[in-house]
Amino acid sequence: MLMGSFAYEALPMRVRFGSGTVSALREEVAHLGLHRVLILCTPGQATLGELISAALGEHSAGLLAEARTHVPIEVATHARDRATALGADGCVVVGGGSAIGLGKIVALEHGLPIVAVPTTYAGSEMTSVWGLTSDGVKQTGKDLRVLPASVLYDPELTVALPVPISVTSGLNAVAHAVEALYAPDASPIISLLAEEGTRAMTTALPAIVRDPGDLDARTLALYGSWLCGVCLGATTMSLHHKLCHTLGGTLNLPHAATHAVVIPHVLAYNQAAAPAATEALSRALGASDPARALWDLAGKLRAPRSLAELGMRKDDIEPIAEQVVANPYANPAPITRDGVVRLLRAAWSGQPPSTIS
Repeated sequence: MLMGSFAYEALPMRVRFGSGTVSALREEVAHLGLHRVLILCTPGQATLGELISAALGEHSAGLLAEARTHVPIEVATHARDRATALGADGCVVVGGGSAIGLGKIVALEHGLPIVAVPTTYAGSEMTSVWGLTSDGVKQTGKDLRVLPASVLYDPELTVALPVPISVTSGLNAVAHAVEALYAPDASPIISLLAEEGTRAMTTALPAIVRDPGDLDARTLALYGSWLCGVCLGATTMSLHHKLCHTLGGTLNLPHAATHAVVIPHVLAYNQAAAPAATEALSRALGASDPARALWDLAGKLRAPRSLAELGMRKDDIEPIAEQVVANPYANPAPITRDGVVRLLRAAWSGQPPSTIS
């Protein structure tokens, strides 16, 4: 096999993986030289946050259970002020992308190290990407200051994750791997992780739907989310992520569910222009048409398959397309206004994905 030149840079972080790993959190905080950490989570994870705060004892500066999707600026401002008032020298973030995203903004402002304890499959803990929403516009960027210093993956913490959220969060992870395969800065290393991450996640999700308490399936899904998250952190994302950032920031659509709906359609848009990525995904999914395979899988998993059911109005299609085309991300297939409009119409109505020329 011929191989061109490429660059790959591993991100500096520490990972602990396995059932019961959260019991080592106090040890991990001490290992990083932290003394007073602020625990951040969503309101729905407040009980787990309180348990972790109690387990940390004198290392806990307190709990703030206010994280929200897309990190609204008013929530971020309050968290930053709270960290300062409590004299925190680090943050423990518990949950998915909302909690981790909030922790990243605190880190960006104050340089506080993050210890991440993921309970979903979002993958944000593996990246230096931050996001902040103000006045309906989501701004994103990259900064190594927001990369968690340590990540504890404990599959036992994901068993209680409701099946619908497990499914959309898992498909969100797959979207990271898909775009890493055709990223302009892709590498053979990341392509291996992306293919394996896709295989692991799409194998685990049907088992989780059948039995949400299946710890082996939960472990496989968390492993897959780790790999997909590494892909997200190591490459430049393309049309899919631009669309989802725009839909989320402008219309406040649910993050993971939006990814689940959009990814088959973007993949169909790009497949002809990204043959190597299509081949890898065909192997991972065991299907000759990966875009249709992902759409079919979403149906079998009872995931949402239309943006309309997430709250998007038909009248939103053209304004969203205008935003995407005005400031596009790099993408293997040319990004055109007509192409994006047709993609969004199909995703809005729930039609099967089809090639858009």
